[in-house]
Amino acid sequence: MTSSAKPTVYVVDDDAAVLGSLQFLLETDGFAVRTFRNATALLNASGARGADCYVIDYKMPDINGIELAGRLRQSDEGTPVILITGYPDGNISARAAAAGVKDVILKPLLDETLVKSIRHAIRGGRGN
Repeated sequence: MTSSAKPTVYVVDDDAAVLGSLQFLLETDGFAVRTFRNATALLNASGARGADCYVIDYKMPDINGIELAGRLRQSDEGTPVILITGYPDGNISARAAAAGVKDVILKPLLDETLVKSIRHAIRGGRGN
């Protein structure tokens, strides 16, 4: 990413309303955004590597967010991943960390909390 380019965030969520609202939020805060309706769409997309940060929903019908994060680590290990979920459980943070996820954020808090987490992850994300 060059200093003049907008950071690019790839958002993966099976809920179209969440995708739309996250795209609006992040574009309003100065990010370039590319959205995907499921994990398979991201994995099959040409040019899918090139994000500065991934924001991935945990609970999706094809591949869950933790499994997707693990797959991304194999081919794009330096790009930070943030997991979003409306279904937290007791050990999701530990499982997410083991898959290389930088942060887990609850869906009702998808506003400035998410934006701050993305900015922090991008600043220190590559190579960590």
